[in-house]
Amino acid sequence: MEHEPSFLTVWFNHWFGGPVRALLHALGIHPHDPAHPIPEYLVMEIFVFLFAVIFVLWFKRRLSVDQPGATQQCVEMLLTNPMGVGVRDLLDDMIGHDARRYMPMLGSIGIFVLLSNLISLIPIFTSPTAHPSVPFACALLVFVYYHACGLRKHGLLRYGKHFLGPVLAMSPLMVLIELVSHLARMLSLTVRLWVNMVVSEMLYLIFLGLTLSLMLFAGEWNPVGYSLGAVPLLFPVLFIVLHLFVGVLQAFVFTLLPVIYVGGAVAEEH
Repeated sequence: MEHEPSFLTVWFNHWFGGPVRALLHALGIHPHDPAHPIPEYLVMEIFVFLFAVIFVLWFKRRLSVDQPGATQQCVEMLLTNPMGVGVRDLLDDMIGHDARRYMPMLGSIGIFVLLSNLISLIPIFTSPTAHPSVPFACALLVFVYYHACGLRKHGLLRYGKHFLGPVLAMSPLMVLIELVSHLARMLSLTVRLWVNMVVSEMLYLIFLGLTLSLMLFAGEWNPVGYSLGAVPLLFPVLFIVLHLFVGVLQAFVFTLLPVIYVGGAVAEEH
């Protein structure tokens, strides 16, 4: 979704765009927008990363086993909760023994996606996951990670045997089917997250514009119409709630599916 860069992107490129432009030029790479060689989605990713680092540094000093605060309890809900949909819950249910060794990577990806989805609730930010490059990079990381887990658990020969199928004569066909299936997983993760975030942001912007236009149109016909000025502030709240729901749901899906993929890669039937 093409749009004008935000003032944060302009500001970030003002300070850091020069060295990046010079580096890209030295590598023979020509940015799409020479005035802003650091694209907006990358700027937003940097802010997500900085927010996460600052939050963790602040949060770790407030951890307590005996008297956990409200923030600690909310964060722990991401790991385990009564609904059984935390990262640790999913790993324990779907992988079982030795499942928690995969929690740092899969949990980090899920939290990154969650923060990237929800950062656009702050008006000056946009969701980096609304650009296809970011979901694709996350999906590619998941793709490489679960295959690496399978190789580490079973070894090259045992893990590779899974792709050949049970009937040796059909091995070439099974290899092709498995290859398409695993590539489709990466495509599915990318498109699902990207499209949902684009549509969610687009709905919010469209209905915000419509309500603003309604207020201005009513005000031109009758000054009393300007009393509708509160409508653009109230009506989009529904779409903010919708965006919050979509962001959380897509982060959950992007955690659940990688857990399933890792579970399949390390399963003993290999």
